[in-house]
Amino acid sequence: MKVLLLKDPKDRDSGPDPYVKELVLYGFEAALIPVLSFEFVSLQSFFEKLSHPDRYGGLIFTSPRAVEAIKLCLGEKSKNEAWRNSLKEKWNTKSIYVVGKATASLVEEIGLAPQGEKCGNSEKLATYICARETSNSSPLLFPCGSLKREVLSTILKEKGISLESLTVYQTAEHPNLQESLKNYFSQQGVPASITFFSPSGVRFCLQHIQEFSGNLLNQIKFAAIGPTTAEAMEAEGILVSCTAKNPTPQDLAAGIKKALLL
Repeated sequence: MKVLLLKDPKDRDSGPDPYVKELVLYGFEAALIPVLSFEFVSLQSFFEKLSHPDRYGGLIFTSPRAVEAIKLCLGEKSKNEAWRNSLKEKWNTKSIYVVGKATASLVEEIGLAPQGEKCGNSEKLATYICARETSNSSPLLFPCGSLKREVLSTILKEKGISLESLTVYQTAEHPNLQESLKNYFSQQGVPASITFFSPSGVRFCLQHIQEFSGNLLNQIKFAAIGPTTAEAMEAEGILVSCTAKNPTPQDLAAGIKKALLL
């Protein structure tokens, strides 16, 4: 039974994508199609802020790309040395908040100790942060994407917790998306299930999926990686057959299996 995942593959150097690997264990034939492309911006400004941990109460990461932005900054030898010699240690005396295990593992790779990874989405993370920060504390530095939702910043603002956002990457539709979807549907047919991994993925993919699946659209069981994505799907009139309890390969695979009544 075919399952289509609308997401970027995990770093190719680290072996099979964990979502594909888990779905294969359930007997599915899973395929990935990258939906988004990213352009990193304001990296010099970002590192300038990272160079002054004394000005901040901590860091917030809600996507792997925000952590990748730090990695790009550290590609320069002098900046890498500054990070290893003092900055990393200073940031580790502060709170490093993350959403999800994928982001947490990347944060650990750069030597920081994440917390909040089990929250799973921005709304739950915001509640988690509010329970640990005070209204008179230093601002939290929030590197983010151009399409970020305002849920986290709104909740923190309501609680008087200061947040300093900086856009470090811009999100756009992957240049090969339409062609990749067309090739998949023409060669593999209409899959039993399609999973969306972000609201922007819904925006960029839905029209193409409707076109290529034709009158078989209603046969597809649509899945969401989390509640935020599910809301975006429902807003577009998609019947969401399952939402992963947590944004993990195990929970998604279990949800899809249940939705397909296997």
